[in-house]
Amino acid sequence: MATTATRPVSSAGTVTMGPAPTQTRWDNPAFQAFWLLRIGFTVAPILFGADKFAHVMVNWDQYLAPRIVDHLPWTAHQVMYAVGAIEILAGLIVFVRPRFGGYLVAAWLAGIIVNLLLIPGFYDIALRDFGLFLAALTLARLATMFPNRVSLKGRSI
Repeated sequence: MATTATRPVSSAGTVTMGPAPTQTRWDNPAFQAFWLLRIGFTVAPILFGADKFAHVMVNWDQYLAPRIVDHLPWTAHQVMYAVGAIEILAGLIVFVRPRFGGYLVAAWLAGIIVNLLLIPGFYDIALRDFGLFLAALTLARLATMFPNRVSLKGRSI
């Protein structure tokens, strides 16, 4: 016989919803989503940031709006070195402090979106980055449900 969870009912007969459960178990879908986003927003910025130095995946310089480069004392290539370093740092911050890191990456993505909207023909990439922006905000919100440190079989990470 399966049991069902019940929610408290107010005197008005409406169901009241309490705070969401914060169980840090791997069978909790919210916990799984939190870790998928945490790992994704750790690994992706580090990989893409490192590639700003190597240009193995793509020539990143093309994604910097000429209007922005015209106002800077550096070339697009030099700016991409700084961008790469910032992205690597952001990925590390997401892993260590996901509540803050999620908002940090969301803000960074908002800047990237504005930059891409200044380049004709890159609107599709701006739209994709808007999806990533929403995912980063989701990570930050999910991070409030779980402690910063999680014990995995007696080990804390």
